Amino acid sequence: MSSPVELARQVAGFDKDQVAAFQRLIRTWRILADLGLGDVLMLAPTQNDPEVYIVLANVRASTAPTLYTHDPVGDRHRAENRPIVDVAFKTGKLQRDVVTLGPHFPDGEAEIVAAPFIANGSVIGVVLRERRLTSRDLLKLEQTYLSLSDRLMAMVAEGSFPFAGKSEPQYGAPRVGDGLLVIDSSRKINFQSPNAMSALHRLGIQRNPTSAKIDELGLDDSFVRSAYAMKTSVIQEIERRDVTVSFRCLPLLGNGEVEGGFILLRDVSELKRRDRMLLSKDATIREIHHRVKNNLQTISSLLRLQARRVQSEEGKFALAESVRRIAAIAIVHETLANDFSEDATGDDAPFEDVARPLIRLIEEGLQSKDNPIRFLLVGEAGRLPLVRSMPLAVVLTELLQNVVDHAFPTGVLPDGGREVTVSFGQSNDELLVRVADNGVGPPEDFDFAEASGLGLTLVHTFVTTELNGTITMGAGDGPEGQTGTFTDLRFPRSWEDRISGPAED
Repeated sequence: MSSPVELARQVAGFDKDQVAAFQRLIRTWRILADLGLGDVLMLAPTQNDPEVYIVLANVRASTAPTLYTHDPVGDRHRAENRPIVDVAFKTGKLQRDVVTLGPHFPDGEAEIVAAPFIANGSVIGVVLRERRLTSRDLLKLEQTYLSLSDRLMAMVAEGSFPFAGKSEPQYGAPRVGDGLLVIDSSRKINFQSPNAMSALHRLGIQRNPTSAKIDELGLDDSFVRSAYAMKTSVIQEIERRDVTVSFRCLPLLGNGEVEGGFILLRDVSELKRRDRMLLSKDATIREIHHRVKNNLQTISSLLRLQARRVQSEEGKFALAESVRRIAAIAIVHETLANDFSEDATGDDAPFEDVARPLIRLIEEGLQSKDNPIRFLLVGEAGRLPLVRSMPLAVVLTELLQNVVDHAFPTGVLPDGGREVTVSFGQSNDELLVRVADNGVGPPEDFDFAEASGLGLTLVHTFVTTELNGTITMGAGDGPEGQTGTFTDLRFPRSWEDRISGPAED
C-alpha cells in the first residue's frame, strides 16, 4: 500500500504546497482524535473521478475505542455513500450528522463531524471525525474534551488549524491524557484535569488553580501570552527541583480572534534525566577515546626515542613501521573523540573521516618528494563501529605503505602521473574497499596467499579474523608495463560474535 503522501500526490493530485499542508495536518492531528474520543480521517476526491473519495490517512484516539478494526487508508467511497463528506467538500462548511453503524455494531450509532480542509484558500479535502455514541452520560472530563475538539474542528473548517510552520517539541507534543488546563480569553483557568493537577503539584503548586492565571500560580506565563498574541501554539518547559513539565498552549480562534485556549501538560522529568545521563555518558566515552589517543601518541614518542638509539637500520625501519601502525589506531580514536554529528554514538564514525588523515599520514611520512604520488578517495563507507574501523585503518595503512614501497620503482612514471585510488562501495550489508594503483603491477610469480612479509601478513590476519571478510589482490588493466595492482576487501558492516558457547538450558 502506498504511503499517505504518495496517495495524496498520485491519487488525489495534490501539488507541492497542498502536500506540505497535508503533512502539517497529520503531524499534529492526534489531538483532534484524542479530544474527539474517536477516529479522525482525511479524505480527498480522486483526480480521475471527483465523485470518488479516498482515505489518505487516519489516526485513532488513545482516549476511546476505534471504529476501525482494519487500516482504512486507501479505502475509496463514492460520494453518495459518504454524503456528509461530499457536502463538506463542495460547500466548504462544517457538517454534522448521526449515523447508524453497520452489523458489527448492533444498535450502535456514531456522531460524524466533517470539516473542509483548506490549503492556500482552496478546499483540498475533508477532515472527518467519527465517534461512537454510548448510552451512558459522559463525564465532565469527556465533555470538556469534546467541546475542545469541536472548537478545533471549526478552526480546521476556517483554515486556522493546524497552525502554520509549527514543529514538534524535543520530547514530542504533550498528549491530552498527560494533563489539560482550559483557559478563557483573559488567560484565567476554568478547568483542570486530574493529571494536570498532579503535574502542578510536582512543581510545588498546591493551591486550586481554578479562576487563576498561570503567573498567579508562580509560573512564567510568557508562553500563554505569546500564543495569544501570535495566534499559534507555543511550547515552554518549566523546571523546578529536578521536575520538568512541558507546557503547550493552543489558542482557540473564531473568525481570526482569540476566544480562549487550552494548555497540555506533560511531565518530562524522566526524559530530561535520561538525556543528561546520555550526555554525560557520551562525554565520558569521548574523553576515553581522547585519552587513548594521547596514550598511543606517547607510545609513538617512546618508540621514536628508542629508534634513535638503535644502530641497526633494520631495527630503525621496524620501529618506524610500528609507529605508523600505532598512528593509524590513534587516528581512529581521535576521529571518534571529535565526532559531534547528530547520529554519533561515541562508538562509531564515518570511516571517510578516518581514511583522509590516514592518507595524509602516508603522504607526509613515506613518499619521496622526487617520486610524488597522487592519492584519491572515492565513495562513502558510512559509519563504522570501533571494532570495524580500527582493524580496517591498520589494513588500509599497510596497503598504502605497500603501494608506496613497491608500485612505483625509480624511473617509472605512468601516463598521467603516479596515482593511487581508495574507493568505498556498499552492497546490502557489506562494505567493499578497493585500493588500486597505476604502477608496475605485482610480479608474475606473486601469490598473496604465500606472502610472508609482516605487512601483508597483518592485512590477511585482520581481514579474515577481525573483519570476518575476504581479500583479493591482482593486476589491473593498464598499459603494458603499467598494469597496476588492485586489492579488494569485502566484509560485513555489522559486528556479530563469531564465538558462541553451548546453549543454556
